[in-house]
Amino acid sequence: MSAQPEYALIVAGGKGTRMKTSLPKQFLEINGRPVLMHTLDAFYRYSATVHVILVLPDEDRPTWEALCRQHAFTRPLQIVTGGASRFQSVQNGLRHIHGAGLVAIHDGVRPLISEDIIAASFRLAAVHGSAVAAVRLKDSIRVTDQHHTRAVDRSQYRLIQTPQTFKLDLIQQAYALPEDATLTDDASVAERAGHTISLFEGSYDNLKITTPEDLIVAEALLTARQ
Repeated sequence: MSAQPEYALIVAGGKGTRMKTSLPKQFLEINGRPVLMHTLDAFYRYSATVHVILVLPDEDRPTWEALCRQHAFTRPLQIVTGGASRFQSVQNGLRHIHGAGLVAIHDGVRPLISEDIIAASFRLAAVHGSAVAAVRLKDSIRVTDQHHTRAVDRSQYRLIQTPQTFKLDLIQQAYALPEDATLTDDASVAERAGHTISLFEGSYDNLKITTPEDLIVAEALLTARQ
């Protein structure tokens, strides 16, 4: 743990479009519990003193509260209303954090995040200002346009995950700038504000639940851990 206050900002505003379900994907069950609860549990296992802020759309709050009652989920956390976009949701969450410290911004649908990766993200962000989980590409990749494709050197590329962890003043200043829809993660927002992004080794297990196949893989990985 860092000597500074540590916050976890869990963004849970996804819908079930690619999952082909009316239930938001963060509420789907793996191994008998909602995806989002697995995600939150990982941060509490990392540290009982981490301040957890859950960013959730207003319309999803009754479903979440019913699931908490059903699963006797009583972890202490602060719920903040999400915005119309991921940028606005993170922005809303950051507005509820005051003072100095570190914040790990994490997708609510990455339930297999490990305590080791969380710890590394806080430790490295305390030193470098940012720490973004990333993994090397396993497959070959090509760049395409309307008429051609070309191979590129995959060793120069990384798949970016969460957590993306920052010193609070750095990321709050970055999110004070106007929204740019082309920026799809927190590292891009910080980079636009002039900050250098430090990557560290993530994990292939740290998958993002997006499609039905992801649920099958996540269940298998969770079962293997037990």
